[in-house]
Amino acid sequence: MVSSVSPDRLSSTLAALADPTRRAILARLASGETSVTELAKPFRMSLPAVSKHLKVLERAGLIARGRSAQWRPCRLDAGPMREVAEFVEGYRHFWDESFGRLDDYLIELQSKEKKRDRKS
Repeated sequence: MVSSVSPDRLSSTLAALADPTRRAILARLASGETSVTELAKPFRMSLPAVSKHLKVLERAGLIARGRSAQWRPCRLDAGPMREVAEFVEGYRHFWDESFGRLDDYLIELQSKEKKRDRKS
């Protein structure tokens, strides 16, 4: 299966998702929009460091930032993650076949082991 996702967009999404801090930020945003200050609380890093992570996520299209007076809420935009899921889905057939072959091999080994145990 060939994906219709732009390689550049897919690359930026995957690069953004590669960092555990950014994944944790996205997990937090899955509960709803929040401020940068609130997002930064669980991390042992400066607010500017968290802001850099947010910029990467924003460039990848994974978050959107708003402005309401002094409050700059961030919210999740999961659209690019759907594209990653579609890309990975294209490999499901490969994995299903691989696991099928592994199952067959394990059944064969168990059968040989049972035969060997009966002979003993």
